[in-house]
Amino acid sequence: MFTIEQVKAAHAKVKSGADFPAYVQELIQLGVRSYDIFVSDGHGEYRGENNFQTASAAKYNTLLVANHSSVETFRERLKIHQQGGSDYMTFCHDAAANGVEKWTVDMEKMTCVYYDKAGIEMVAETIPGI
Repeated sequence: MFTIEQVKAAHAKVKSGADFPAYVQELIQLGVRSYDIFVSDGHGEYRGENNFQTASAAKYNTLLVANHSSVETFRERLKIHQQGGSDYMTFCHDAAANGVEKWTVDMEKMTCVYYDKAGIEMVAETIPGI
């Protein structure tokens, strides 16, 4: 089993979206199988083997997630972030402004899927290897 402190230590190494693949690999080594990050306050819900679950506390003050999603604008902001052009908080603000309620990372499928408030998939991506 893994702890939230271990997840936080791995996340502390992430400076931009360019660091995301290495972060995912470290979480896999810890035993994380999937997780959700909620844009409104940054808390995460992590799942591991044998139905193990744990959650982190809110990471920042509440962000207002837009009621209407803007997939194309979000894709542009996501690309900038993945290329190292924004930090995590900027990305979270961009996600909220474009209607992203949460993202789900599935380590077995190696995917990251972004959802709006209605639970509709906005963007699905394959996580690149490192």
